[in-house]
Amino acid sequence: MHARSHGSDSGHPHAMPEVGAEYTCPMHPEVRQIGPGTCPKCGMVLEPVLPETQSGANPELRDFRRRFWWTLPLTATVTVIAMSGGGFDALLGGWRRWLELALATPVVLWSGWPFFVRGVQSVARRSPNMWTLIGLGTGAAYAYSVIATVWPELFPPSFRVAGEVGVYFEAAAVIISLTLFGQLLELKARAETGAAIKALLGLAPKTARRIRADGGEEDIPLALVHPGDRLRVRPGEKVPVDGAVLEGSSAVDESMLTGEPMPASKSPGDRLIGATLNTSGALVMLAEKIGSQTVLAQIVQMVAQAQRSRAPMQRMADIVAGYFVVGVVAIAFTTLIAWGLFGPQPSWAYGVINAVAVLIIACPCALGLATPMSVMVASGKGAGHGVLFRDAAAIEMLRRVDTLIVDKTGTLTEGKPAFHGLAAAPDWSEEEVLRMAASIDQGSEHPLAQAIVAEARRRGLKLGEPATFESASGIGVRGTVDGQAVAVGNTALMEEDGVAWRPLEQQAETLRLEGASVMFLAVAGEVAGLLAVSDPIKASTREALDTLRASGLAIVMATGDGLTTARAVGRKLGIDEVHGEVKPRDKDDLVARLQAQGRIVAMVGDGINDAPALARANVGIAMGTGTDVAMTSAQVTLVKGDLRGVAAARKLSLATVRNMRQNLMFAFLYNALGVPIAAGVLYPFFGLLLSPLIAALAMSFSSVSVVTNALRLEKADI
Repeated sequence: MHARSHGSDSGHPHAMPEVGAEYTCPMHPEVRQIGPGTCPKCGMVLEPVLPETQSGANPELRDFRRRFWWTLPLTATVTVIAMSGGGFDALLGGWRRWLELALATPVVLWSGWPFFVRGVQSVARRSPNMWTLIGLGTGAAYAYSVIATVWPELFPPSFRVAGEVGVYFEAAAVIISLTLFGQLLELKARAETGAAIKALLGLAPKTARRIRADGGEEDIPLALVHPGDRLRVRPGEKVPVDGAVLEGSSAVDESMLTGEPMPASKSPGDRLIGATLNTSGALVMLAEKIGSQTVLAQIVQMVAQAQRSRAPMQRMADIVAGYFVVGVVAIAFTTLIAWGLFGPQPSWAYGVINAVAVLIIACPCALGLATPMSVMVASGKGAGHGVLFRDAAAIEMLRRVDTLIVDKTGTLTEGKPAFHGLAAAPDWSEEEVLRMAASIDQGSEHPLAQAIVAEARRRGLKLGEPATFESASGIGVRGTVDGQAVAVGNTALMEEDGVAWRPLEQQAETLRLEGASVMFLAVAGEVAGLLAVSDPIKASTREALDTLRASGLAIVMATGDGLTTARAVGRKLGIDEVHGEVKPRDKDDLVARLQAQGRIVAMVGDGINDAPALARANVGIAMGTGTDVAMTSAQVTLVKGDLRGVAAARKLSLATVRNMRQNLMFAFLYNALGVPIAAGVLYPFFGLLLSPLIAALAMSFSSVSVVTNALRLEKADI
């Protein structure tokens, strides 16, 4: 029933959803189709999955605006004639009703035509919605009035006042005009909820300056950039794609993606993120990731996915909405019968007008929009602060977290370890220990391994090529170098391989007390030495942990490093519960054990070895500076890799859930009060009836109020 897009754009993040773009419904994200239209379930106007970056009104908005303004004078005129009572009878005589019919018909049949089409479609698809009610209400009022004008003799005395059957052309016209007006307001407000992702889409530059093989330079469209191209980025220009600095040094403003206000210093070898701003020096860079592979494109996709996901809190509203329209129609029919049989004269006229009011005031859209609008705004705001949510469930769950498990390397620390020292076993030289360890570590992407390789190269050691290589699940690596079996890792790896490492235990403990991570080298099953790497704690870590503890979270550290090293770091950061030398399975078990105790657990990590625990945790949080596997396993990604992002994400979660509850409460309360009042329950006590005109106005503003309240999240302090 719903066609899906198959990559019709160029894959670049600035591609605009024009012809061939994928559209979806904000209330039913499972509905997808190519090109604009209306939702087959709720009749709501579909929105592009990725908002348009170009200016210009939504086609639906243009159409509704034209219908509204062209017929507004007719609505105003027919309303003035109807409200004047008998004032126009002397002037027009029996032609007054015919004039009202002539004025109201274009409003109802032309301006209201899209509403009737959607109402008929809702019935045909057995998916009653707001348009079913509006179509029934305005159609009943208009048809009743046409019959009363053309064939008044068909009506019995109970429909007559002063010998005449009342007509309600002005009610039908005003309801259509007010509904159009409400749709205009809602469409404009809904467009604002995509402002954040639209801003992200607009960040990417349109061109890049490529350096040709002959040394010449040319400006080319971004779509023509390929991996391996050398690009020049001049001061004041945006970095075109993701890559690395080849020449030059500068300060690059990455705040639009990471939320970090201070520009980051860049020199040869440093990473560059596409769409960030080069502020000072000129750079020559190597293009590495383009199109959908860039950080910006992945952020846009993640935000779009989160915005179109459904929050668990919406389930109750979905259940209610499923029976809502049928219930309202039943109430309207009951209202008609009750007034007709028991109401004052003209009883059936009262019955018709109150039944129409019931149909018009009910608004299932307010219920349907209650959480999607909050999720859209929150996802966009989070992206602007470097916090990416994968889905609405993560936004809703994060506020409930009471325990935070953190990895050490790359999470609490810089993730850029430096070589600290080494010790050799008898019959081994320090240089040979370093050479063998660096040779096998060439195949590892772990920061500790890279620090060892960097030190060996700094000393000019000639490294061997590993004949075989195996990563040992977060505890080290194994392989073959120079025909010998080599293993580098922590004591867990040594125990697993049956290596007697304890002769070096005292040297290892001394280094660990200094906060260094210690790895043992085993060659041919015998311990050959140990190597120590230290990783400085991030400057922001202490502040972030203090903030999280103050908010009531229990902090737990779980790391593959030795327990002594882990405790040394824990003491510096005030972390009491520390688990060292844990394997990926141990981290996974730790999460499960805490969950079994009734805790709601979030796990923060950045490595492949963290992926199982990230997936098991109630909320997995990946450092954006870490591996793709970690980010794939997590529900939240911190683009900058700063723990302060966890506190910001939690504040946003609290504000978003509070906003969703406000929206749901408003939607339920509105309908719970509005429908009975429209049915006339106040009439026996206060003589009050709700005009269909007022009902239409209330209905139009109910959805607008929900969207407007959701937009308040843009100003939330996180």
